Amino acid sequence: MTKIPSWLMVVSGMLTVLSGKAISAQDKYMLQVPGGLAFSEFRGYESWPVIAISENGGQIAVILGNSVMIDAYKEGAPGNGKPFPDGAKMAKIHWIPKKQEAYPGEPMVPGTQHDVDFMVKDSKRFADSGGWGYGEFEYDNASDTFRTGNLNDQPPQANDAKCGFACHTVVRTRDYVFTEYGHR
Repeated sequence: MTKIPSWLMVVSGMLTVLSGKAISAQDKYMLQVPGGLAFSEFRGYESWPVIAISENGGQIAVILGNSVMIDAYKEGAPGNGKPFPDGAKMAKIHWIPKKQEAYPGEPMVPGTQHDVDFMVKDSKRFADSGGWGYGEFEYDNASDTFRTGNLNDQPPQANDAKCGFACHTVVRTRDYVFTEYGHR
């Protein structure tokens, strides 16, 4: 019987743990809202330009847009009477705020991420929801994973590509978009 050196067993154990952790890490780009948006449709959203920031319901958010969305805003949409073009995309990242007590003025800054919401303009694919598809993905800090929103969330999510349509009908005249492009 061949004896395995103890250092080899330690290295082997460490590799097993590390590879298990890598395998168990979530690929958020595999998530998809049933009948609708996939997280992968928004790959790279983290580096999109900022449209605006907001505070709502005790959360702070940054609203980001892809180049199609930003260009439409710069051309005056939706105030110019033109709808946003197909291919326009928005991402809204929500955080639970935390007070930064060590900084002057003790500003509120992003703390734990709460969720990320997506919108995409595709007038053919989402003709029955004003041309927009929606997706909401809740974030779990403890497991560092996302999941699709559901009816138990606040606000409740219908868990389909039209989950945001009911709320957005109040801004129908703005092509279903709440966010105004912040002056620079």
